[in-house]
Amino acid sequence: MHTIENEELRVMISNHGAELSGIFDKRNNREVLWNADPKYWKRHAPVLFPNVGRLYEDTCLIGGETYTSGQHGFARDMEFTCVEETENSVTHLLEATDATKKAWPYEFQLYITHTLNGRDLTVTWKVVNKDQETMYFTIGAHPAFNVPVLPDTVQSQYHLTFSGQKELTYCLLHPEYATAMPDQPHTLSLENGTCLIDEHMFDEGALIFDDGQITKAGIALPDGTPYVEISCEGFPNFGIWSAIGAPFVCLEPWMGRCDNTGYNEELSKKPNINTLKPTEILCDFREIDERYLKHKRKAGVLSKSELIASSFFVLQSRYVIIFFRRF
Repeated sequence: MHTIENEELRVMISNHGAELSGIFDKRNNREVLWNADPKYWKRHAPVLFPNVGRLYEDTCLIGGETYTSGQHGFARDMEFTCVEETENSVTHLLEATDATKKAWPYEFQLYITHTLNGRDLTVTWKVVNKDQETMYFTIGAHPAFNVPVLPDTVQSQYHLTFSGQKELTYCLLHPEYATAMPDQPHTLSLENGTCLIDEHMFDEGALIFDDGQITKAGIALPDGTPYVEISCEGFPNFGIWSAIGAPFVCLEPWMGRCDNTGYNEELSKKPNINTLKPTEILCDFREIDERYLKHKRKAGVLSKSELIASSFFVLQSRYVIIFFRRF
């Protein structure tokens, strides 16, 4: 377990899944992140990679071959390696294995960096294509925040907050396949960009927002005071979910999402799929991948090919979790 902290927050990150495992708000003397009680949900804030949500019938086509992958992919259940740790940041690395290639046939590196600055926690993903083929994937976050967080309050007194919209459009998941049904849209009505968390809001599972509607989403306390907010400019998809009756709410920025129900085409044709070209796209390996090389040198396992390698393609994206003071 790795800890970064300042006078405002203490943040804990596990090597398992490079998962956020605790966020303690020192200013308000409270734990913000869900405790992973398996009675409701056994996770805190998993990364979703290389697929967000479910593939239709848990399979996808890549180059005409069928691959099977479970909900949210494999990264959340794997051991990452910590490759850099500073006073205010921790970087973890996951690389392809024979096991990962059975579900997703690519050579890759996934870096996850957590950086603490005041009351802001920035989570950065860097996906590196080390393969000879174009790589297709989705990636997302799934942090769960304690709601209610104040004594003598209930979840239905808290508010979801957005960017001032009057309404948002969302779809739900198919009850059997847990894939999206965008042809059956629903409307979330807002007043001054907010709505109460209705006690039946998640009876049918997650609310899925497409088309980049959400650039920031948060939770406010019963009196309207901001509690937590996620800023995710440029993310095409967003999910909001809680298990029925559970004392948490997940705010989930996604770069791509689950399949639409019935989707059976190549993964490359999936809406909002992320594409990383193979290694003929040039950029300097040693400049971009300095942390990885430093780790390999320290371990004494840096190969000649890694010293010489000079080209691959990188996707980097980030979101910010903002914690508000309570005055």
